[in-house]
Amino acid sequence: MRVLYIDTSSDYLYSGIVIDDKLVSSVKKKYEKDLSKEALPKIIELFDEAEITPKDLDKIIVVNGPGSFTGIRIGITIAKTIAWALNINITPISGLTAMAISCHNDTYKMPLIDARRGFVYGAIYDKDNNKVIEDSHIYLQDILDKSKDLSDVTVITNNDININLEKVKYDPDILKIVKHYENSEGINPHLVNPIYLKKTEAEEKAGL
Repeated sequence: MRVLYIDTSSDYLYSGIVIDDKLVSSVKKKYEKDLSKEALPKIIELFDEAEITPKDLDKIIVVNGPGSFTGIRIGITIAKTIAWALNINITPISGLTAMAISCHNDTYKMPLIDARRGFVYGAIYDKDNNKVIEDSHIYLQDILDKSKDLSDVTVITNNDININLEKVKYDPDILKIVKHYENSEGINPHLVNPIYLKKTEAEEKAGL
């Protein structure tokens, strides 16, 4: 099984190629505004490092949100382009789930992404990565209130969020994420859409 993983939902490019349960090439790099220019060339480099071509892929896994509106579209566009050419399905996944899966603490897990103005994108998972609180665009204090009855909660974030809970940096375990979804059949690339959770500024102004 040859799998390409793509996550461009933040300022970082997290991508890797897994072949037969082994991570053979990967990148975890912050590009910020250069992400749109650098993502595809770097992913092409991963194929060279893995000594395969896109036509050898069996599966594509892409993070389709939440996070940066622009970033999410970059990853989905790359995934769709490759999948259409190969006539294979895509497995879209939540970036919050990927964050929870990558945390090795035997606790409840609260992945958080700063959404500004006191809001976060967040969710809560148990130690087996089952969702306790669904992915939400939510006030930070509200999700903290929801976690008060849970013992031993680890927050996973790369943002400077001031909270009185154990925090760990998000370092994606690409192999573990891919293995978690290895039995997913995926969906037609045409059906893969961004999951923003938060309304766009235009939608908010229009009262949609």
